[in-house]
Amino acid sequence: MNPPVVEARGLTHVYDDGTVALQDVSFRIAAGESVAIIGANGAGKSTLLLHLNGHLTPTRGDVRIGQTPLTRQTLPSIRRSVGLVFQDPDDQLFMPTVYDDVAFGPRNQGLAEEEVGRRVQEALERVGVWSVRAKPPYRLSGGEKKRVAIAGVLAMAPDILVMDEPTSGLDPHARRQLIGLLADFGHTRIFTSHDLDMVLDLCPRTIVLFAGAVKADGPTRDIFADAALLAQCRLERPLALQACPRCGRTQD
Repeated sequence: MNPPVVEARGLTHVYDDGTVALQDVSFRIAAGESVAIIGANGAGKSTLLLHLNGHLTPTRGDVRIGQTPLTRQTLPSIRRSVGLVFQDPDDQLFMPTVYDDVAFGPRNQGLAEEEVGRRVQEALERVGVWSVRAKPPYRLSGGEKKRVAIAGVLAMAPDILVMDEPTSGLDPHARRQLIGLLADFGHTRIFTSHDLDMVLDLCPRTIVLFAGAVKADGPTRDIFADAALLAQCRLERPLALQACPRCGRTQD
């Protein structure tokens, strides 16, 4: 196994109002892995992702990227390695045009404008929306906004791609397009999602959170075969693994 590129050790987070969002969460994710983090609403998924590039600070425990602990001093270099795409792309898109939004990160890295332009074009072409580069983000469809938000992260050339509910709010066509796009990425990928069919398609490994703690961590198909675990954590099998009520067969 490759050396871990993402490691959480005893990660605990308590919000100011006393809500315990994470409890002693530990895991290691190796280079090139594609891992899903699933759980019911309130399980701690989004809170966990926000710790992976320093948007939240642990109450206890720590996060390491490679051999580097995430601290205030290492935060700039960590954020160059870990690209986070929020659930709502409107939380990331704020510049006058799509081009400027995708250029924002590389410009803040101090890159020359020629290199910024190259990265912006490459990222937008990769996600299939170079044609909308001059549009204001508010005029884009939901699927286009998702793609532009991903392009903004890719333009910063991260080693690790972290996404919170990537297919949330997309129509079926846009969802299929996005899954196809993500399947082609060579990054280490970490997703949270309620879209368990997407998890089945993209993530050989799944971590289950329940009440802020790791309840299970293993091969995705083994997780989805454990009926008692799914029931306890208020989850269901992906549709592809559910039996047809008439013939009893599964799609997969």
